[in-house]
Amino acid sequence: MTPSEGSVLGAGDLSGPAIEVEGLVKSFGQYRALREVNLRVPAGSVVCVLGRNGAGKTTTVRILTTLIRPDAGRALVAGHDIATEPERVRARIGVAWQGASLDQVLTGRQNLRLMGRFHHLGARGADRRAEELLEQFGMTYAADKPVGTYSGGMRRRLDLAVSLLPEPQVLFLDEPTTGLDPISRTDTWQIVRDVAGGGTAVLLTTQDMEEASALADVIVVLAGGRVLLEGTPSELTAAAGLARVRVTLPESRPELVGATGRALGPSATVAGRVVTVPAPKALADLAAVVERLRRHGIEVHDVGLEHPTLAELYAELTAEPAGRHRRTEPRPGPKAIGPGALERV
Repeated sequence: MTPSEGSVLGAGDLSGPAIEVEGLVKSFGQYRALREVNLRVPAGSVVCVLGRNGAGKTTTVRILTTLIRPDAGRALVAGHDIATEPERVRARIGVAWQGASLDQVLTGRQNLRLMGRFHHLGARGADRRAEELLEQFGMTYAADKPVGTYSGGMRRRLDLAVSLLPEPQVLFLDEPTTGLDPISRTDTWQIVRDVAGGGTAVLLTTQDMEEASALADVIVVLAGGRVLLEGTPSELTAAAGLARVRVTLPESRPELVGATGRALGPSATVAGRVVTVPAPKALADLAAVVERLRRHGIEVHDVGLEHPTLAELYAELTAEPAGRHRRTEPRPGPKAIGPGALERV
């Protein structure tokens, strides 16, 4: 999306990150929702805040959009302090919550025009933005149909269009693809990429590691109100661990499994008819395993190199102890200490 002349996006008042959060703390009674959260979102980037229900994702967004105040910490959004300049923050952001806030009786065009007036665009400005967004989102064919007749994917696209009416510097998306079919989800992802490509900073919350991996420049994993892990998808992939060589045997006969384990050495682990060994040298280790199996005359069903996935890392970090539905303390795990830096804590 290209900023129009005189729009908020064209105001050029961002000299630092579009979002900068330091030491954000929030409690609701005895429940500590956020525990000194730090966060940076550059202009034109997508940062995905990933976490299970109760991790603190929506609380973070509610604070940054000035709906609630933090107990401690400081946050700047579009260069303005959320505590002392909330009106300036609101004038520069767009928000799409998980539940679409659309009038089901009005048409798509009427919803956009109405919300445009609420954003103080004036009648002519609201009409212009409505037409621009209907074309951008590929919805001109359904513009004059009641929203109540729209599919879930169409309603989500219209809700995103509403959030972009004021041409915001910062866009907040709260689990934007929950409940969408795969095609609608992919369409929504492309819209998010296009928005960020036009210079808007996007902060997106999700529970879906696939979504975060597909969209994010940076992924932030929250659990128990704390940042457990932060980094680019490639950095987090590296943090997930070393590659492994996976050997699948034709059957799980004890003598065959035992012979394979002895051939591959003490680092081999066995699960049924699958034997795995660490592969710090990746392809070189794969070739070495194949050669050992050949020398010992062991026939296999399959052998290949596999890498730990971000989904596995996320599941490990955010796993809940048995008998509890919500974590209040995070598990130890990798955490970014500086830009591009990862270490075990």
